[in-house]
Amino acid sequence: MITDARHGREPLAVVAAAVAAARSLGASGRLAIQVRVEDDVSDRDAYDLADAVLELCRPDGVLCLVNDRLHVALAVGADGGHVGAADLPVAAARRILGPAGVLGATCRDAAAARAARRAGASYLGVGPAFATTTKTGLPDPLGPAVIGAVAAAVPDTPIVAIGGVTAANAGELIAAGAAAVAVVGAVANAADPGRATGELLEALG
Repeated sequence: MITDARHGREPLAVVAAAVAAARSLGASGRLAIQVRVEDDVSDRDAYDLADAVLELCRPDGVLCLVNDRLHVALAVGADGGHVGAADLPVAAARRILGPAGVLGATCRDAAAARAARRAGASYLGVGPAFATTTKTGLPDPLGPAVIGAVAAAVPDTPIVAIGGVTAANAGELIAAGAAAVAVVGAVANAADPGRATGELLEALG
């Protein structure tokens, strides 16, 4: 799950609900939280949010990553970070995180996936899988077939499908070859984030 503070809901409340839902299903090890903030958010505010999210994740063994701001990930002691196409190159990000940190990279085709894997990515975020309004400026949806093709190109690297993912369509992406899915709006915008998290976990089996 990726944090989102743009829709009026307190991100920490959403994270707490998601972690509690995973705990109740005995699925804490299947949940990861990625802290993502807008570009205009200060490093101090990003640090404070990431630190607070990490406090919620640690007791249940939930993986905690920080998007883009790898110095914040290191500062709070997160499990790792994620870089997008316009962020630091994957090899540079790996040098910053060190050999043990979890490092995700955004890819949209097989060639980029292979390059990111060679550069040291631990997993690859591939999308948008489906249409989404959470983030602007994205290409057309890739669909399960393209997600599956990217997964087949790097069989030794987990693929995380993102973009328009819901409990209703997550299974299609797993069947196509994704190892996991990432969601923003499906949980952050839900009337009951905890229930939405539980439905997603149950849909994934």
